[in-house]
Amino acid sequence: YALSLAVYCSAWTFYGSVGRSASAGMGFLPIYLGPTILAPISLILLRKIILISRFQRITSIADFISSRYGKSVLLGIIVTIISLIAIIPYIALQLKAIDFSFDILAQGVRQPSLTEVKNQTIYFDSSLFITIMLSIFTMVFGAQKLEPNEKHFGLVTAIAFESFVKIIAFVTAGIFVTYFMYDGFSDLFSQAYADAEIRKLFKFESSGINSWSWFWLTLISMFAIILLPRQFHIAVVENTNPNFIVKSMWLFPLYLLVINIFVFPIAVAGLLHFKGMGVEADTFVLDLPLSEGKNWLALFVFIGGFSAATGMVIVESTALSIMFSNHLILPALVSSAGFIKKDFSGQLLLIRRVGIIFVMSLSFLYYKFLSDGYPLVSIGLISFAGVAQLAPALIGGIFWKRATAAGAISSLLVGFSVWAFTLPFLSLVEAGIASKKILSEGFLGIYFLRPTALFGLENSDPLSHSIFWSLLLNSLTFLIVSLCTKRTKLELAQADLFVDISKYTGAGSDIEIVKREAKPSDLIILLTRFLGEERALQLLNMYEKQQNISIEGLEVANADLVNYVETHLAGAIGAPSAKIVLASIVQEDSISLEEMLKVLEQTREIVEYSKALEQKSAELEQTTQQLILANEQLQELDKMKADFVTTVSHELRTPLTAIRSLSRIMLDYEDLESSQQKNYLRIVVSESERISRLINEVLNLERLQSANQMLTEVFDLQKLLADALQNIAPIAAERRANLIVKSDTSSILVQANRDSMMQVLINLLSNSVKFCDNENGEIKINIYKNEVTKIVFINITDNGIGIAEAHQNMIFERFTQLSNSQFGKPSGSGLGLFITKRLIELHGGSISLRSEINKGATFEVQLPSFAPK
Repeated sequence: YALSLAVYCSAWTFYGSVGRSASAGMGFLPIYLGPTILAPISLILLRKIILISRFQRITSIADFISSRYGKSVLLGIIVTIISLIAIIPYIALQLKAIDFSFDILAQGVRQPSLTEVKNQTIYFDSSLFITIMLSIFTMVFGAQKLEPNEKHFGLVTAIAFESFVKIIAFVTAGIFVTYFMYDGFSDLFSQAYADAEIRKLFKFESSGINSWSWFWLTLISMFAIILLPRQFHIAVVENTNPNFIVKSMWLFPLYLLVINIFVFPIAVAGLLHFKGMGVEADTFVLDLPLSEGKNWLALFVFIGGFSAATGMVIVESTALSIMFSNHLILPALVSSAGFIKKDFSGQLLLIRRVGIIFVMSLSFLYYKFLSDGYPLVSIGLISFAGVAQLAPALIGGIFWKRATAAGAISSLLVGFSVWAFTLPFLSLVEAGIASKKILSEGFLGIYFLRPTALFGLENSDPLSHSIFWSLLLNSLTFLIVSLCTKRTKLELAQADLFVDISKYTGAGSDIEIVKREAKPSDLIILLTRFLGEERALQLLNMYEKQQNISIEGLEVANADLVNYVETHLAGAIGAPSAKIVLASIVQEDSISLEEMLKVLEQTREIVEYSKALEQKSAELEQTTQQLILANEQLQELDKMKADFVTTVSHELRTPLTAIRSLSRIMLDYEDLESSQQKNYLRIVVSESERISRLINEVLNLERLQSANQMLTEVFDLQKLLADALQNIAPIAAERRANLIVKSDTSSILVQANRDSMMQVLINLLSNSVKFCDNENGEIKINIYKNEVTKIVFINITDNGIGIAEAHQNMIFERFTQLSNSQFGKPSGSGLGLFITKRLIELHGGSISLRSEINKGATFEVQLPSFAPK
């Protein structure tokens, strides 16, 4: 999808950008800056257009605009005519590029002028055969399916491949010119800069393109990426997934960047290489390889340019033929008496193929008789300015509900007239078809109606002049007329749908703004005659399954079935024609404005209810996730308790076994030596104390669960720390751990329970000693008081293996014992740190941990200091 969007890069990019760069330096860039700037906005703008088109089964940009404004037949006709007139020169540009590149490849770099090539006898006119060939290709690729909004996967794949070929060909030519004809960018640019004439291209002011021109060129290129019929067809009609926009918003601008890297180098290389030889700049990319005898490269470049041109022609002609048949031919046919009684499914594709031939024929005639003397880029820019006239009606229509069909029609007619008078009309003057006096005297002799200085605006290039006035008057007319005219009921409904499409994407069918009924048999006949028996049967079966009904069993088809049939007919023949066709068999009973507004309100309520359900679903899902998490925590807690029981059992069993064994020995062997008996008794006392400590921990755990108050006293925390260090010193000496104390003051008073604080300090110090480095253990104790906050800080830091971040939140939980490869599973109940944290919190303090693997751990205790009243 992203590569197929590069159909934007036609022969204009491949040949014309070099030609423009050779005369305007970087003046070719705005055409590519516009799409690049629009790319991020496409997530909102293009996505909304795609969602609307999928819901309404839109077939073309004319169908989109006419559907927005009440499915207006007249509006569809106007948009189609504007598109045809604007795009015919653009397709002629491609024919021109293919024609001269073919002749250059056949005759060499010193080719005849383009005028001579164009005046060849028709029997030897390559452009005629190219036109016929492209017409056949377009009919094969673009007019295979009856319903044009069905996806043409083959077409998209072909365009994506064409995009790949042309970028490889152009970049290859650029590399050859830059690095084989010259010694890189610096060599090429230094030689070019040495030439006084070429040097001007390096300066923005001397290129002939000012900031005024850059702005308008960038603006119309932003519009073109959506409004060109081929771009709308590829980006919207052929889109199979709106999420594809996410990738295309960066891949397409990247494509534009890469394909334009060598435009300026090729341009200046051509100016240097062909100086004074009269070679046209549009042909540099092909002539440079030929001049160096690299015929294989010239052939590859020709294939790239041919791919660029043919890809554009096929998609553009396909899009225009759909508009031509659905908005010019079919409305006239379906309005004729007796037309509906005919089986027309086999004729729709024929009409489209005739449309392709019509478009290609007009393009060929424009190329042969009107394009002489205009460079490729100039022709393309005229087309860009033409399709830009659709912007107010389209963009205003999807963001402003007050816009009316009258406003859209008026604005298009005004904008198109100003554009035609200020740009294409100049071609007629140049061709001698219109008098040149109008340039100096004005239309009908009115001085302010001069094509190049409308309303007295002079000293502006014709393109910027035309864009400014046409878009300004177009937009003002759209705004003023819309505010001064009323909307029909169908316009009201369509406006709500287009502006608030998010409300309807899950709603199903269109809003019922009229009470429509029809005979089911008539609807079946209608679908069959336009879509063929097989497709009609498929659609009806699909509807029956969705609604769980039998259509043949219905006496009268309700509005929902009528809307369903109309939507699918619109996908084949366009919304205006479908509206006309249904009118011939459907009985309509208009509902009042109040009823329609009630329907819209019901739709809004349904959408709000749907959103509420989505919110409830999200809340339920969140609750489910919380329950899953809680269950996991319970399972983990259960595992911890099991580990705790195992640990406590082991911790109790070990000392009890020792006590029982030693007691048995002393009882059975009365003749034991006194020293040995004392040693055994010492072990018994030690193991008994060990049991006592373990039992106390368990009892403390239960006590702390319900502890709210405890006896407190004011004491010096420094002295308490000294006592704790004295108690822990033997264990530290055994572990060869060095205890380092740092304090900013000799006395820090706190009001707390002395025994509890002693237990806190002993637990933390013994824990640090236990896990410090085996060889060079070091425990740093820093105690200080913040005089501003009156908070006492105790930091205890070890140089052990540290605690992983994943375990730091659970280290203070009960029954938690972290094992590691160095120490294995530690002894104890796993309650020490949990009790420590609980005791600190009961005193209004807090404890935290900072640690990294292999960088030790720091426990920080914060306690309120004593503040005498």
